[in-house]
Amino acid sequence: MSGHSKWHNIQAKKGKIDAKRGKIFTKIGKEIAIAAKDGSNPDTNSKLRDVIAKAKSNNMPQDTITRAIKKGSGEMEGINYEEIIYEGYGPGGVAVIVKALTDNKNRTAGNVRTAFTRSGGNLGANGCVGWMFNTKGQIIIERTEDMDEDDIMMKVLDAGAEDFDAQDEVFEITTSIDEFAKVRDALQNEGFKFISADINMIPDNLTAVDMETAEKVQKLIDKLEDDDDVQDVYHNADFPDEFEE
Repeated sequence: MSGHSKWHNIQAKKGKIDAKRGKIFTKIGKEIAIAAKDGSNPDTNSKLRDVIAKAKSNNMPQDTITRAIKKGSGEMEGINYEEIIYEGYGPGGVAVIVKALTDNKNRTAGNVRTAFTRSGGNLGANGCVGWMFNTKGQIIIERTEDMDEDDIMMKVLDAGAEDFDAQDEVFEITTSIDEFAKVRDALQNEGFKFISADINMIPDNLTAVDMETAEKVQKLIDKLEDDDDVQDVYHNADFPDEFEE
């Protein structure tokens, strides 16, 4: 079973996250606060439970998680964030979706628009590229020599996953949104180590780009991800194999 691999993109993103640990804590803290608005108990708030799992997988300290929950639930004073989705085209006609959490829509919109314009792309209307993506659970497991591919595939599919893609360095697992938490927990209980486990927007098809365009697209992604208001950037660029971040 296979599909369009996003491993190279995830690998690059993981490297940037490792280099900017403090910033990713801030961004996950916002997600926790937003989720906690619907209840501070993760046992009854599945969205909060998923974000807490994401925070822990990124080694976020427990006291930081607790503080973010209290800010979101109103137990502590906090900033009121609003989720906004931006869509547009980057260099080479690459589709780009930007997910932001902001307390100032004008500031965020201006920054996102500028990033697109300076990259040679353009910010579009809502829905202009969203139809090219599906929201799915995505789990990346580190592959080691002692792993039996067939055995792992059966465990993954039995747990409720939709797709399993075996690659040289990793196993890439795709789930529906509803089954994501169940699959993640089942694999975690089996002792698998996750490189990432999150709800992502996965493109139906990828847009191949050459080296020059790949560099321009990556600069746009970096610029967007450096913005404190931006939580995630999704795209359908298919980078050349020789492209190195």
